[in-house]
Amino acid sequence: MRAFLLASALGASTLLAQAQTKTAVSEATVRRVLTTLAADDMQGRPTDQAGNLKAAEFLAGEFKRIGLQPLPGATSFMQEFPAYTTSLTSLTVTLNGAPIPTGQAFAVTTQPQLSWTAADSVRVLVLGPGEKPQAHYRELLRPEKNTLVLFDPAQAAAFQALVKQFKQPRLRATQAPSPTSSVWVVAPAPAGKSAFRVAATTTTAPVPLRNVAGYLPGRDPAHRAEEVIFSGHYDHLGIIKPSAEGDSIANGADDDASGTTAVVALAEYFKKRHDNARALIFVAFTAEEIGGFGSQYFSRQLDPSQLVAMFNIEMIGKPAKFGPKTAFITGYERSDFGPLLQANLKGTEFKFEPDPYPEQNLFYRSDNATLAKLGVPAHTISTDQIPDDKLYHSVDDEVSSLDVKNMTDVISAIARSASGIVAGRQTPTRVALEKP
Repeated sequence: MRAFLLASALGASTLLAQAQTKTAVSEATVRRVLTTLAADDMQGRPTDQAGNLKAAEFLAGEFKRIGLQPLPGATSFMQEFPAYTTSLTSLTVTLNGAPIPTGQAFAVTTQPQLSWTAADSVRVLVLGPGEKPQAHYRELLRPEKNTLVLFDPAQAAAFQALVKQFKQPRLRATQAPSPTSSVWVVAPAPAGKSAFRVAATTTTAPVPLRNVAGYLPGRDPAHRAEEVIFSGHYDHLGIIKPSAEGDSIANGADDDASGTTAVVALAEYFKKRHDNARALIFVAFTAEEIGGFGSQYFSRQLDPSQLVAMFNIEMIGKPAKFGPKTAFITGYERSDFGPLLQANLKGTEFKFEPDPYPEQNLFYRSDNATLAKLGVPAHTISTDQIPDDKLYHSVDDEVSSLDVKNMTDVISAIARSASGIVAGRQTPTRVALEKP
């Protein structure tokens, strides 16, 4: 009998262990997804390049493997939307009757065409031999009124360096052009009032971008219309200035392959549990690094009143300043999201802390910001010691620099801490709406 009871107890214990393992966050999944996203063949996942599309296709494949559905009304995990880029097609400038050579003129404009003369309301900014162009970036790149910038010939090298840096067309979220432009020329400042003529034309083209989003329908009729979001951004910087060793790929392992990996691992976890009362959305955003275009588009497709919470996950690959098995929550004081999560971790070693870097304004620097401004309890969870992180936005943000075990612990804590919200037992208070 004792042998039978012991065998029964061992059997029950084995079944319990198997059940727990079945719904545990998989460290193998974490390592595999992280390594794939941060591999060199993703080329740093820049927003409008082939490596970004390759990453999106990989993530869509993961959502399919897990068994997620596309968002309601969608036929694909890819949530496509346009951004826009404007290219300069022609530019001529004359100053006091003399034409400016082609290589000594440049325009920063998204207007279809420019036609300026000295009779128009155009500001003339002169950068003398000793001026630092960096001190005038706003006038050079985002002027409050149309601006003609005259670089003294002694500034020719600085002019060329700026042109090289900014000549590539940049993506913007809307098709509407900026109302102001700046035109730069290398020419000595005239002794008196300048007479000038500027003529330029541009072409604007749409560029397809894509978030990757999957869905688990809510299982409780009383809560299935309510939605909980788990998100991270999968884009990064791409190819940047080479290091001394010649590496030019900014792999973005921590920023934010780590957060995107968490989204995949959490999707796998909650799909296996198969008990979510509320609908769950798992989304990997693009274009965070160039202005948050992906999360802004995504947010416009949803009804904020139906969104119960957003777990935005950003840079969890290295231990937090509070030590292992800790993370911080941005905007901790703006709702009771953080205390609710911590309550569900009672009896564990893990601790969520308030954001220790309020001066960094992190609450409004990630993909949670758009929904938070609409009152959704949308918070970012992170471990990054950002003021001291020497690998941030560098070619050295590699998988080898991350602590995958601690990262898995963080994801496991997010899964457990979200249990009350996912099950419909907890509803965080709303974030105060932004004043106009």
